[in-house]
Amino acid sequence: MSTCLARLRGTVEYTKAAAEMAVFTDSRTSDTPDELWFLQHPAVFTQGTSCHSLPSKNPAEIPLIHTSRGGQISYHGPGQLIVYLMLDLKRMGIGPKMLVAYLEDCLVELLNLYDIKGERRNKAPGVYVSNEKIAALGLRIRQGKCFHGLSLNVDMDLAPFDWIDPCGYPDLKITQLKDHGVELSIDTVCNDLMHQLLKKFQWDSLVVVE
Repeated sequence: MSTCLARLRGTVEYTKAAAEMAVFTDSRTSDTPDELWFLQHPAVFTQGTSCHSLPSKNPAEIPLIHTSRGGQISYHGPGQLIVYLMLDLKRMGIGPKMLVAYLEDCLVELLNLYDIKGERRNKAPGVYVSNEKIAALGLRIRQGKCFHGLSLNVDMDLAPFDWIDPCGYPDLKITQLKDHGVELSIDTVCNDLMHQLLKKFQWDSLVVVE
């Protein structure tokens, strides 16, 4: 029986979450259950492993942190749902490309629930609505174990995205659920996305841990 734990973490500083992910991944064994961490971050810019891009301006003096995930520069802040995925891909029998496809499928199906048409793009991971990005992926795989994850814009201040080239793309427009008439709390969106992940990854159970 495959069980995944879903931890509702609330608001967590980015550096704390990143350190805890690394410890979890390095210490897990072949019997360790997979985990999903649902949380939000205080305002922060993050750079992927190959990223040297900087914000064009930063009037709010938002911290800039270099991370171990893939991808380019991004922004996280209150009102954005983060899901970190601590998954044993080798045990699950899936590779990186399938993982990305699964996550994008989950996000597209979630948007369908809200009568929003989400789209995937070749060679540009994430989910888009009318050419505007609403969800991003940033993953790291170490010895068959995945960590980091996805972000979904729910109801947040989008201004800091204007100060960067989001995910390395100049002039990429960013959107959020609120802009498309979705007035749900982030907790409700979290619960809806949890069900999509459970259905897609076909765990026997998803045990919620506060």
